[in-house]
Amino acid sequence: MPLLTLKIDVDTWRGTREGVPNLVRLLQRHQANASFLFSLGKDHTGWALRRAFRPGFFQKVSRTSVLEHYGLKTLMYGVLLPAPDIGGCAEQMRAVQSAGFECGIHTWDHVLWQDNVRHRDPAWTQRQMRRAFERFSGIFGVAPLTHGAAGWQMNEAAFAQLDAFGMRYASDGRARLTETGELADPAVGPCRLRVGSAVLSCVQLPTTLPTLDELLGRTIGGEMIGLANIAEKVLTLTAKPRDHVFTLHAELEGQKLAPIFEQLLSGWKAQGYTFASMAQYYQSVKDTPLPEVPLTWGELPGRSGEVVVQ
Repeated sequence: MPLLTLKIDVDTWRGTREGVPNLVRLLQRHQANASFLFSLGKDHTGWALRRAFRPGFFQKVSRTSVLEHYGLKTLMYGVLLPAPDIGGCAEQMRAVQSAGFECGIHTWDHVLWQDNVRHRDPAWTQRQMRRAFERFSGIFGVAPLTHGAAGWQMNEAAFAQLDAFGMRYASDGRARLTETGELADPAVGPCRLRVGSAVLSCVQLPTTLPTLDELLGRTIGGEMIGLANIAEKVLTLTAKPRDHVFTLHAELEGQKLAPIFEQLLSGWKAQGYTFASMAQYYQSVKDTPLPEVPLTWGELPGRSGEVVVQ
């Protein structure tokens, strides 16, 4: 049976306190496994307003109702309101571990990382990653085993640091997608990155499906994608069985878009998928020959700016 790996990015304080417990209950109801990747420092979501000058930013904001999904208070953190410490939500994080779900690192400071890491030096990069590593270890009592980069943003030093941490698998990049959300290369999947002359040990498990916020409000094939038909659209992309990685967000699928996510879980079960954590996906491929691919960047339909792509 093909695997549908569920990778849950937790970006904010509110998402940790409200969206994460909602997702745990929903996943348990469907007997679905998943990996939760946590932001561990302060919630500076308000700093993202600086992206206003990035091409496509306002278009995405208007399509996806950012205010409705994140809430005005969250959008003011770090600007007009003090930034809360997401790591203070240790009780909510440990509850995920106690429920049997894999937990890993998303980032230390989501906005700071997403907006800066591509052009930062190794010292800055390592400092951010070590802070997250140490905070995670203090909260969970064990070292983190996996990582999923905020905004799919990395640099060479960041990838090398995953090897230094001893992480055997991560999901830091994306598959290239067509305008309709289909895979540009059906052969895309688990791989090892080639950075300069070095091939890194950490296996990358790229996200292979568009996220809901990349689809909402767009016109695809002459059809406007909205809440009533977005689940159906995603399910058309998974109709042909193959392993997939789907990235969702505690702030979206864990709150306003929870009914859509539940439709997807039911639809994927009907299509014959087994829900997996990143650890389970890695175990299924670790003994097979994996391609070595260069570190590359590209744009994705419905998303502003470039991301790491395979």
